[in-house]
Amino acid sequence: MSADLKATIEAAWEARADLTPATTGEAANAVRAALHGLDDGSFRVAERGAHGDWIVHEWLKKAVLLSFRLNDNVLLDAEADLRAVQPMGRAYDKVPRKTARWSESDFKAAGFRMVPGAVVRRSAHIEKGAVLMPCFVNVGARVGANTMIDTWATVGSCAQIGANVHISGGTGIGGVLEPLQAAPVIIEDDVFIGA
Repeated sequence: MSADLKATIEAAWEARADLTPATTGEAANAVRAALHGLDDGSFRVAERGAHGDWIVHEWLKKAVLLSFRLNDNVLLDAEADLRAVQPMGRAYDKVPRKTARWSESDFKAAGFRMVPGAVVRRSAHIEKGAVLMPCFVNVGARVGANTMIDTWATVGSCAQIGANVHISGGTGIGGVLEPLQAAPVIIEDDVFIGA
């Protein structure tokens, strides 16, 4: 992770009261870069350290929170998106769907299955082989390879779900954006969680 990007996010956090949707420049660019890194999987909010402990990158949680200050609510409407692969109802939000403008080739490259009714917000990362039934995956979350998020299950903000996990139907996995010092929910590999 870039030390410069982290430092810019930390400085923006200290000046967050001054940030608005009209803000441009270094802070806005750093937040976009951090969210892009979460989205494509090059960054993650928490990762296993060299000794098996989990390290939380609070600056990435700060970037997610800053994005809410930098973005206005907009109308999210599947009918207005000619390339939408699956319909969704209208929504009024600051965060678009991860796959809102994806083509079939984008889905093939990503390598996960997403059935109608699944909602993944931008900045969440889904690894190859995952299966998303009608579910909800929130900002900054990570879903591991070959994991199933079953029908009406939710994965909260910044939650870290391992590989080969099954989150069964109706299960709510919390997420933790605030307080910042709190670790996100982490579910390690090869786990079955029932409702």
